[in-house]
Amino acid sequence: MIESRLLAPLQAFYQRAGRALPDIELLDGEAMPEPHKSLLVHARDMTSTLEKFHGARCHLRTLQCLEDETYTRLVVLELDGSAKNVEFGAITIHLQSFSEHARELILERVRPLGTILSDEKIAFVSCPQAYFRVTADEMICDALNVSGAPLLYGRSNVLSNENGQALAEIVEILP
Repeated sequence: MIESRLLAPLQAFYQRAGRALPDIELLDGEAMPEPHKSLLVHARDMTSTLEKFHGARCHLRTLQCLEDETYTRLVVLELDGSAKNVEFGAITIHLQSFSEHARELILERVRPLGTILSDEKIAFVSCPQAYFRVTADEMICDALNVSGAPLLYGRSNVLSNENGQALAEIVEILP
């Protein structure tokens, strides 16, 4: 089982719903099957990686937000023009680490954080923390519009600025 701190953004929404996390098994990144390995096992942001793989830009569909001491949102990344779901995720964003303009863009809930980082030329370091396989439950299946209980792959990642200050903690799951 994966450490709960690595899943904290996702755990927040499951706790809010009074649900247990689905079955999640920690994996060595090298053991992950393709194309998931190419899409997840790297030190880049997921938005640009998915856009390159699918040949289209992504936009954000926000499912839920929690705004207390932090800003955490449950999201789906969709391809522009097709609304094809390419990622389900939960992200805690440290708004205080961004300029006022970048915070405004984040709070608009339209563009993925990776797009904002790129468009605004905000330097960051991506540091994957863990890779995993998850048995999709009702929450994940509904968000991604898939049926059954498929085995999906994902990662836990931390984005930091050049000074090592955390920008975001992310749980990313691919359909």
